[in-house]
Amino acid sequence: MLHVFLVTFPFFALIAAGYAAARRRVLPLDAIPGLNIFVLYFALPCMLYRFGAGTPIGQLLDGSVALIWGLAALLLVGAVVMLTRNERIGWNDASFGALVAAFPNTGFMGVPLLATIVGAQAAGPVIITITFDMVITSSLCIALSRLDGADEHGASKAMRQALRGVFVNPMPWAILLGALASALQFRLPGPIDRTVAMLADAASPAALFTIGAVLARSALMASGKRRAGTLRDVLPVVAVKLVVHPLLVLALGWLAIALGLPLSPTALVVLVLVAALPSASNVSMLAERFGADNGRIARIILWTTVAAFFSFPLAVGWMR
Repeated sequence: MLHVFLVTFPFFALIAAGYAAARRRVLPLDAIPGLNIFVLYFALPCMLYRFGAGTPIGQLLDGSVALIWGLAALLLVGAVVMLTRNERIGWNDASFGALVAAFPNTGFMGVPLLATIVGAQAAGPVIITITFDMVITSSLCIALSRLDGADEHGASKAMRQALRGVFVNPMPWAILLGALASALQFRLPGPIDRTVAMLADAASPAALFTIGAVLARSALMASGKRRAGTLRDVLPVVAVKLVVHPLLVLALGWLAIALGLPLSPTALVVLVLVAALPSASNVSMLAERFGADNGRIARIILWTTVAAFFSFPLAVGWMR
């Protein structure tokens, strides 16, 4: 277990460094969007492209992995919306609470972390989970959020906005191009390949530092706007994200294997560890854009990130 902590500590230390830098204003809050742009539009797409191009196309089209992850995400979204929606929490807040419970921080944190722990075999399942969450889970929750007092076209309009966001997000395109390169056995010319490799190598530290900065900015901005949510509005979602989500994925994986679906043990380990990651930091930006209680969402993301420092190594040790 100590070995696992030694592996995961630098990742969480970089997040803590970014949080402290933004919280103490050593890193100006106005500079955080620039960090986000570098990670989202340059470093992470290069890393995802290299992962996709270096992964056999069969692993990128693993139907069993997609089925298990997708079913777990849909069950989780439905359960969280049903259990949290009440007189204080409408469709909007309940839907983004469900999204923050079902959408792990795979792109910014999971890709570099799981590549270090599991190795190259993690690439296929990780890419599948990122694609599903960005296209299906996010779009579904955004559409559900519009049911709260929306007109008859609210949900469909939100779905179109969500899909438009997917199309302008460079990460799905990087995954698609990487998969195409894998299928065609295509390699970039030497100088271009080295440039892509340099940007990909920068993705891990930059993304982790940016997570901390984004969490600090979200907490600072949300504190002055809306209530940050009571403990009973926050802690159950934190528990769902870090405990229920990985256990649900594990149970569905065992069920799939028992039914004879072709799911490798390594793929199941990767899926469970992805589910054990803290909530995705970009959900806070989505919640702010669609008028949800961003204070509550920011607290859930922050608490899952802090708690995952202890819970994620336990999950790694248990699955190994």
